[in-house]
Amino acid sequence: MFDVAKIRADFPILAREVNGQPLTYLDNGASAQKPQVVIDAITQAYTSEYANVHRGLHFLSNLATDKYENVRQVVAKFLNAGHEDEIIFTSGTTEGINLVSYGWGAEHLCPGDEIVLSVLEHHANIVPWHFLRDRQGVVLKWVDCAPDGSLDPQAVIDAIGPKTKLVAITQMSNVTGTRVDVKTICHAARARGVATLVDGSQGAVHGPVDVQDMGCDFYPITGHKLYGPSGSGAIYIRAERQAEMRPFLGGGDMIDTVTRDSVSYAKPPLKFEAGTPGIVQTIGMGVALDYLMQIGMENIAAYEAELAAYATAKLQNLNWLNVQGTAPGKGAIFSFTMEGAHPHDISTVLDKKGVAVRAGSHCAMPLMQHLGVTATCRASLAMYNTTDEIDRLVDALELCREFFG
Repeated sequence: MFDVAKIRADFPILAREVNGQPLTYLDNGASAQKPQVVIDAITQAYTSEYANVHRGLHFLSNLATDKYENVRQVVAKFLNAGHEDEIIFTSGTTEGINLVSYGWGAEHLCPGDEIVLSVLEHHANIVPWHFLRDRQGVVLKWVDCAPDGSLDPQAVIDAIGPKTKLVAITQMSNVTGTRVDVKTICHAARARGVATLVDGSQGAVHGPVDVQDMGCDFYPITGHKLYGPSGSGAIYIRAERQAEMRPFLGGGDMIDTVTRDSVSYAKPPLKFEAGTPGIVQTIGMGVALDYLMQIGMENIAAYEAELAAYATAKLQNLNWLNVQGTAPGKGAIFSFTMEGAHPHDISTVLDKKGVAVRAGSHCAMPLMQHLGVTATCRASLAMYNTTDEIDRLVDALELCREFFG
């Protein structure tokens, strides 16, 4: 049974106050808080287990290497990858997508080749493709969402043409909470010989992921959104795609031999992991993923669906609040505006009541332009949030309404 009170007790920061009010942390879409088991694992790694990995023959190096490499198995289990060697460690989704852009896209895309994107994408899944557009003449094809924020998978499939080489699509919008039917898109793209990248930065947080069933070629995740440390992440790259890629970064640990005249590379995954990695961050991410799997991603998804339904009903009662994105089955992410008040001002008033939300464009400017707004406030819920906290959000919004008239 999902016990939110027990889960909340695992996160020490949730017991603090802000501005004399209980902290109501609703900025999880930007970064989630950390459970004590992750904090303890990081502390232990630095205080009694730290050394560089892979190259040492002494006790501490072997211990750190074992703990670090074990996380590859944890991530593979979390994503249901076919093999742990399909997991590449990164600093987060942004690095993962750039790895694909440089290591695969720059090798295989020519002038006039197309990348299909949706307007829902985060900048991390836009800017690396702009690099290829600027440098190699790649064409970006955009697919718009419906007025309610939903994205028709057939519209994405219909955008695939004879010059399309990649479909890069989010699993869940970080602005509207829209869930995208990425499985249908990936299977249709693979049938046409087109590669697929699914941005899992939000989607992996809110429900179970099976990359084999999904059928994607690339699937990056971010550790700090998954209750792990910042600076941690991973990307699933299907083995067949790894064979088509060159390294993104060059240096130590990713080589087999180096001479004055030549370089030969290590086999994946090390081929794509140059230099000293985020050792402790990665270990912490592994503990966070184990923690999530013990709770059960299906259980988390079911609880968050209840939270989303409750929040939707409450926010709908505020007829002066403009919620952006009401797609069926959306996740527990709510972006909104209020006439007469800038999102930054709304966020400031909410903070005085201890309610933490985010304000701005949320690294999704094309979506902002499509929605006809310059910025929104965003309340993004997590597995440790409660209906009482949603009520606090509503009370703070009503105070905001009174303040700004």
